[in-house]
Amino acid sequence: MPDSEDKDDEAKIEERRYRAPALDKGLDILELLAKERSPLTISMIGQRLGRSISELFRMVQVLEYRGFIRQAESGEGFVPTDKLFALGMDQAPVKNLLEVSLPVMRELSVTIGQSCHLVLRSGSDIVVVARMESAEQIGFTVRVGYRKTLILSGSGSVLFAFQQERDQQKWLKEVPSEVTAEQLEKFISRAERVRARGYERAKSEFVNGVTDLAAPVLRGRIAAAALTVPFVHSSQLVIPIDEAIKHLCASAADISSSLHISDHRA
Repeated sequence: MPDSEDKDDEAKIEERRYRAPALDKGLDILELLAKERSPLTISMIGQRLGRSISELFRMVQVLEYRGFIRQAESGEGFVPTDKLFALGMDQAPVKNLLEVSLPVMRELSVTIGQSCHLVLRSGSDIVVVARMESAEQIGFTVRVGYRKTLILSGSGSVLFAFQQERDQQKWLKEVPSEVTAEQLEKFISRAERVRARGYERAKSEFVNGVTDLAAPVLRGRIAAAALTVPFVHSSQLVIPIDEAIKHLCASAADISSSLHISDHRA
Protein backbone atom coordinates (compact mmCIF):
# COMPACT_ATOMS: atom_id res chain seq x y z
CA MET A 1 0.00 0.00 0.00
CA PRO A 2 1.47 3.43 -0.94
CA ASP A 3 1.91 5.84 1.96
CA SER A 4 0.58 9.41 2.08
CA GLU A 5 3.85 10.91 0.75
CA ASP A 6 3.68 8.70 -2.34
CA LYS A 7 0.08 9.81 -2.94
CA ASP A 8 1.05 13.47 -2.58
CA ASP A 9 3.90 13.02 -5.08
CA GLU A 10 1.56 11.31 -7.54
CA ALA A 11 -0.95 14.15 -7.20
CA LYS A 12 1.75 16.74 -7.89
CA ILE A 13 2.98 14.85 -10.96
CA GLU A 14 -0.61 14.55 -12.22
CA GLU A 15 -1.18 18.27 -11.67
CA ARG A 16 1.99 19.22 -13.58
CA ARG A 17 1.03 16.90 -16.44
CA TYR A 18 -2.14 18.86 -17.11
CA ARG A 19 -0.72 22.34 -16.63
CA ALA A 20 -0.03 24.75 -19.49
CA PRO A 21 1.63 27.79 -17.84
CA ALA A 22 0.88 30.29 -20.62
CA LEU A 23 -2.74 29.18 -20.83
CA ASP A 24 -3.02 29.33 -17.03
CA LYS A 25 -1.85 32.94 -17.08
CA GLY A 26 -4.33 33.90 -19.78
CA LEU A 27 -7.24 32.25 -18.00
CA ASP A 28 -6.23 33.84 -14.68
CA ILE A 29 -6.30 37.28 -16.34
CA LEU A 30 -9.71 36.68 -17.95
CA GLU A 31 -11.24 35.35 -14.71
CA LEU A 32 -9.86 38.28 -12.73
CA LEU A 33 -11.14 40.94 -15.14
CA ALA A 34 -14.55 39.25 -15.35
CA LYS A 35 -14.96 39.47 -11.57
CA GLU A 36 -13.77 43.06 -11.18
CA ARG A 37 -16.24 45.95 -11.39
CA SER A 38 -13.58 48.47 -12.45
CA PRO A 39 -10.79 48.43 -15.08
CA LEU A 40 -7.41 47.05 -14.01
CA THR A 41 -3.99 48.15 -15.23
CA ILE A 42 -1.28 45.56 -15.89
CA SER A 43 0.32 46.57 -12.60
CA MET A 44 -2.95 45.94 -10.73
CA ILE A 45 -3.43 42.61 -12.50
CA GLY A 46 0.08 41.61 -11.46
CA GLN A 47 -0.59 42.55 -7.83
CA ARG A 48 -3.86 40.60 -7.75
CA LEU A 49 -2.33 37.50 -9.33
CA GLY A 50 1.04 37.67 -7.61
CA ARG A 51 2.91 37.90 -10.92
CA SER A 52 5.38 40.40 -12.37
CA ILE A 53 4.45 42.93 -15.04
CA SER A 54 7.03 41.47 -17.45
CA GLU A 55 5.44 38.06 -16.94
CA LEU A 56 1.98 39.36 -17.92
CA PHE A 57 2.74 42.02 -20.52
CA ARG A 58 2.86 39.73 -23.58
CA MET A 59 -0.21 37.78 -22.44
CA VAL A 60 -2.25 40.98 -22.03
CA GLN A 61 -1.17 42.07 -25.51
CA VAL A 62 -2.31 38.77 -27.02
CA LEU A 63 -5.67 38.83 -25.22
CA GLU A 64 -6.25 42.38 -26.45
CA TYR A 65 -5.23 41.49 -30.01
CA ARG A 66 -7.56 38.46 -30.04
CA GLY A 67 -10.45 40.63 -28.80
CA PHE A 68 -10.99 39.06 -25.38
CA ILE A 69 -10.08 42.24 -23.47
CA ARG A 70 -9.86 45.93 -24.40
CA GLN A 71 -8.66 49.18 -22.89
CA ALA A 72 -11.25 50.99 -20.82
CA GLU A 73 -12.78 54.15 -22.32
CA SER A 74 -10.87 56.20 -19.75
CA GLY A 75 -7.64 54.74 -21.13
CA GLU A 76 -6.72 53.53 -17.66
CA GLY A 77 -6.68 49.77 -17.45
CA PHE A 78 -8.37 46.84 -19.18
CA VAL A 79 -11.88 45.39 -19.16
CA PRO A 80 -13.25 42.17 -20.72
CA THR A 81 -15.11 42.36 -24.03
CA ASP A 82 -18.25 40.41 -24.91
CA LYS A 83 -16.31 37.86 -26.98
CA LEU A 84 -16.36 35.07 -24.38
CA PHE A 85 -19.99 35.88 -23.66
CA ALA A 86 -20.83 35.58 -27.37
CA LEU A 87 -19.00 32.26 -27.60
CA GLY A 88 -21.00 30.99 -24.64
CA MET A 89 -24.25 32.07 -26.25
CA ASP A 90 -23.44 29.89 -29.28
CA GLN A 91 -23.38 26.74 -27.16
CA ALA A 92 -26.30 24.45 -28.01
CA PRO A 93 -28.03 24.41 -24.57
CA VAL A 94 -27.95 28.22 -24.25
CA LYS A 95 -28.83 28.83 -27.90
CA ASN A 96 -31.77 26.46 -27.54
CA LEU A 97 -32.89 28.25 -24.38
CA LEU A 98 -32.82 31.63 -26.13
CA GLU A 99 -34.71 30.38 -29.19
CA VAL A 100 -37.46 28.99 -26.96
CA SER A 101 -37.58 31.97 -24.59
CA LEU A 102 -37.60 35.03 -26.86
CA PRO A 103 -41.11 34.57 -28.38
CA VAL A 104 -42.59 33.96 -24.93
CA MET A 105 -40.76 36.97 -23.51
CA ARG A 106 -42.11 39.16 -26.31
CA GLU A 107 -45.67 38.08 -25.59
CA LEU A 108 -45.20 38.54 -21.85
CA SER A 109 -43.86 42.07 -22.30
CA VAL A 110 -46.84 43.08 -24.44
CA THR A 111 -49.35 41.49 -22.08
CA ILE A 112 -48.10 43.10 -18.87
CA GLY A 113 -46.75 46.34 -20.35
CA GLN A 114 -43.36 45.82 -18.70
CA SER A 115 -39.91 44.82 -19.89
CA CYS A 116 -38.42 41.44 -19.00
CA HIS A 117 -35.07 39.71 -19.18
CA LEU A 118 -33.55 36.25 -18.89
CA VAL A 119 -30.80 35.52 -16.40
CA LEU A 120 -28.24 32.71 -16.12
CA ARG A 121 -25.64 31.93 -13.48
CA SER A 122 -22.01 32.66 -14.35
CA GLY A 123 -19.69 31.62 -11.54
CA SER A 124 -20.56 33.70 -8.48
CA ASP A 125 -22.55 36.18 -10.62
CA ILE A 126 -25.80 36.31 -12.52
CA VAL A 127 -25.63 37.51 -16.12
CA VAL A 128 -28.42 38.84 -18.35
CA VAL A 129 -28.46 36.88 -21.63
CA ALA A 130 -31.63 38.24 -23.28
CA ARG A 131 -34.10 41.08 -22.80
CA MET A 132 -37.39 42.31 -24.20
CA GLU A 133 -38.21 46.00 -23.85
CA SER A 134 -41.65 47.30 -23.03
CA ALA A 135 -43.52 49.22 -25.73
CA GLU A 136 -45.05 51.48 -23.07
CA GLN A 137 -43.94 55.05 -22.46
CA ILE A 138 -42.34 54.16 -19.12
CA GLY A 139 -40.21 51.07 -18.58
CA PHE A 140 -36.99 49.80 -17.07
CA THR A 141 -34.57 47.59 -18.98
CA VAL A 142 -31.31 45.87 -18.11
CA ARG A 143 -28.65 45.52 -20.81
CA VAL A 144 -27.60 42.12 -22.11
CA GLY A 145 -24.31 41.14 -20.48
CA TYR A 146 -25.10 42.93 -17.20
CA ARG A 147 -23.56 41.07 -14.25
CA LYS A 148 -24.21 41.18 -10.54
CA THR A 149 -23.15 39.10 -7.54
CA LEU A 150 -25.60 36.19 -7.41
CA ILE A 151 -26.48 36.44 -3.75
CA LEU A 152 -27.34 40.14 -4.03
CA SER A 153 -30.03 39.69 -6.68
CA GLY A 154 -33.61 38.46 -6.81
CA SER A 155 -32.82 36.43 -9.92
CA GLY A 156 -29.95 34.82 -8.04
CA SER A 157 -32.26 33.74 -5.22
CA VAL A 158 -34.54 32.06 -7.79
CA LEU A 159 -31.66 30.25 -9.49
CA PHE A 160 -30.29 29.11 -6.12
CA ALA A 161 -33.67 28.07 -4.70
CA PHE A 162 -34.29 25.52 -7.44
CA GLN A 163 -31.01 23.59 -7.30
CA GLN A 164 -30.04 20.32 -5.65
CA GLU A 165 -28.54 20.75 -2.20
CA ARG A 166 -25.05 19.61 -3.25
CA ASP A 167 -25.00 22.26 -5.97
CA GLN A 168 -26.25 24.91 -3.56
CA GLN A 169 -23.34 24.10 -1.23
CA LYS A 170 -20.92 24.33 -4.14
CA TRP A 171 -22.32 27.74 -5.14
CA LEU A 172 -21.97 29.03 -1.58
CA LYS A 173 -18.28 28.10 -1.56
CA GLU A 174 -17.78 30.38 -4.57
CA VAL A 175 -19.28 33.46 -2.88
CA PRO A 176 -16.85 36.44 -3.05
CA SER A 177 -14.93 37.15 0.15
CA GLU A 178 -16.40 40.66 0.45
CA VAL A 179 -19.89 39.23 1.03
CA THR A 180 -20.73 39.39 4.73
CA ALA A 181 -22.13 36.58 6.86
CA GLU A 182 -25.27 38.68 7.35
CA GLN A 183 -25.78 39.04 3.59
CA LEU A 184 -25.26 35.32 3.11
CA GLU A 185 -27.78 34.42 5.81
CA LYS A 186 -30.31 36.84 4.35
CA PHE A 187 -29.84 35.32 0.90
CA ILE A 188 -30.39 31.76 2.10
CA SER A 189 -33.58 32.77 3.93
CA ARG A 190 -34.75 34.62 0.83
CA ALA A 191 -34.15 31.55 -1.34
CA GLU A 192 -36.16 29.38 1.07
CA ARG A 193 -39.12 31.75 0.74
CA VAL A 194 -38.78 31.75 -3.04
CA ARG A 195 -38.77 27.96 -3.10
CA ALA A 196 -41.92 27.84 -0.96
CA ARG A 197 -43.99 30.24 -3.08
CA GLY A 198 -42.45 29.48 -6.48
CA TYR A 199 -41.31 33.00 -7.44
CA GLU A 200 -39.59 36.12 -6.14
CA ARG A 201 -41.23 39.44 -5.37
CA ALA A 202 -39.17 42.12 -3.65
CA LYS A 203 -38.69 45.87 -3.82
CA SER A 204 -35.58 46.77 -5.77
CA GLU A 205 -32.73 47.77 -3.47
CA PHE A 206 -31.23 49.91 -6.22
CA VAL A 207 -34.09 51.59 -8.12
CA ASN A 208 -36.96 53.40 -6.42
CA GLY A 209 -40.41 52.56 -7.74
CA VAL A 210 -39.38 49.16 -9.09
CA THR A 211 -40.35 45.75 -7.72
CA ASP A 212 -38.22 42.83 -8.86
CA LEU A 213 -40.26 39.81 -9.96
CA ALA A 214 -38.61 36.55 -11.02
CA ALA A 215 -39.69 32.97 -11.73
CA PRO A 216 -37.62 29.86 -12.53
CA VAL A 217 -37.23 28.39 -15.99
CA LEU A 218 -36.80 24.69 -15.25
CA ARG A 219 -34.99 21.83 -16.90
CA GLY A 220 -36.63 18.99 -15.01
CA ARG A 221 -36.63 20.24 -11.41
CA ILE A 222 -33.53 22.39 -11.76
CA ALA A 223 -33.56 26.10 -12.59
CA ALA A 224 -31.73 26.62 -15.88
CA ALA A 225 -32.55 30.34 -15.89
CA ALA A 226 -34.64 33.00 -14.20
CA LEU A 227 -37.27 34.99 -16.09
CA THR A 228 -37.29 38.43 -14.51
CA VAL A 229 -39.54 41.49 -14.66
CA PRO A 230 -38.38 44.81 -13.15
CA PHE A 231 -41.95 45.97 -12.52
CA VAL A 232 -42.21 49.77 -12.75
CA HIS A 233 -45.01 51.30 -10.68
CA SER A 234 -46.72 54.15 -12.52
CA SER A 235 -50.13 55.79 -12.82
CA GLN A 236 -50.69 54.11 -16.20
CA LEU A 237 -50.24 50.41 -15.52
CA VAL A 238 -51.45 47.96 -18.16
CA ILE A 239 -52.25 45.42 -15.44
CA PRO A 240 -51.67 45.40 -11.66
CA ILE A 241 -48.64 43.68 -10.20
CA ASP A 242 -50.53 40.62 -8.87
CA GLU A 243 -51.80 39.88 -12.38
CA ALA A 244 -48.31 40.46 -13.80
CA ILE A 245 -46.92 37.82 -11.42
CA LYS A 246 -49.45 35.27 -12.69
CA HIS A 247 -48.46 35.97 -16.29
CA LEU A 248 -44.75 35.83 -15.38
CA CYS A 249 -45.09 32.42 -13.71
CA ALA A 250 -47.18 31.11 -16.61
CA SER A 251 -44.58 32.34 -19.11
CA ALA A 252 -41.73 30.72 -17.17
CA ALA A 253 -43.71 27.45 -17.09
CA ASP A 254 -44.37 27.76 -20.83
CA ILE A 255 -40.65 28.17 -21.56
CA SER A 256 -39.85 25.23 -19.27
CA SER A 257 -42.33 23.01 -21.09
CA SER A 258 -41.10 24.05 -24.55
CA LEU A 259 -37.49 23.60 -23.40
CA HIS A 260 -38.25 20.04 -22.28
CA ILE A 261 -39.74 19.19 -25.69
CA SER A 262 -36.96 20.91 -27.60
CA ASP A 263 -34.18 19.23 -25.56
CA HIS A 264 -35.65 15.80 -26.25
CA ARG A 265 -35.84 16.50 -29.97
CA ALA A 266 -32.22 17.62 -30.12
